[in-house]
Amino acid sequence: MDEDSPPLPRVIPLEGASNVRDLGGWPTRDGRRVRFGQVFRAARLARITEADTRALQGLGLRTVVDLRGADERAKVPNVEHGFNEVTLSIEPSIGPRLREMAESGEGTAEEMRAMMARAYAAYAIEWAAQYRALFTLLLSEQRVPLLFHCTAGKDRTGFGAALILAALGVREEAIREDYLATTRLWVPDEDVASTLPEEAARMLQSVHSSLLGAAFDAIHQWHGTLEAYLLERIGLDTARLEMLRARLLD
Repeated sequence: MDEDSPPLPRVIPLEGASNVRDLGGWPTRDGRRVRFGQVFRAARLARITEADTRALQGLGLRTVVDLRGADERAKVPNVEHGFNEVTLSIEPSIGPRLREMAESGEGTAEEMRAMMARAYAAYAIEWAAQYRALFTLLLSEQRVPLLFHCTAGKDRTGFGAALILAALGVREEAIREDYLATTRLWVPDEDVASTLPEEAARMLQSVHSSLLGAAFDAIHQWHGTLEAYLLERIGLDTARLEMLRARLLD
């Protein structure tokens, strides 16, 4: 960005939710930039205030996509926000498995991180249908501007954001920078990790570029190239990919 431009990512400050930001501004390999005001990522919206709702309305949102699992939504439902909400459930595996590993004493930090890497690979392959549905929404003019979130806005949402940026042709270092921004932007709710042993909680509250790398390694292992994955798993042929880029890039 220019020296006079605000830093990326562009944060949307809310009272009752953290890690809320615009995916706009990141540079692509062909010299364009992602358009502001079209796609947003966030942590869960379970504690947003009336002022927060007005702030989100000010973004012109049309759709909120909830990537949380069914039990997560039932235990901590989103505040009624008035937006068209779509549920694309990706059942959580990281938190429960970290708890099991820590409580059994079998989980070193390295083993926990390896488990998280396997979860990221699963996002790319086993849960591809949910991300395919997310892209279908992004291709619908009636659905955008769109915000998507999970619980922390860092793992399921983090991979989703990285995949969107990668499909748009954003530079790898920018994708990584957006992903790692969660470290400073996410304020964990007490219940997210309060029942976890200390080592597991510390692991759950962290993001590591190697985890994102595990998801893209799985993409290349199964499909050879990102382009093949986007076609075969996400349904983005050349025409749909160009439509997505025309809509979301300046």
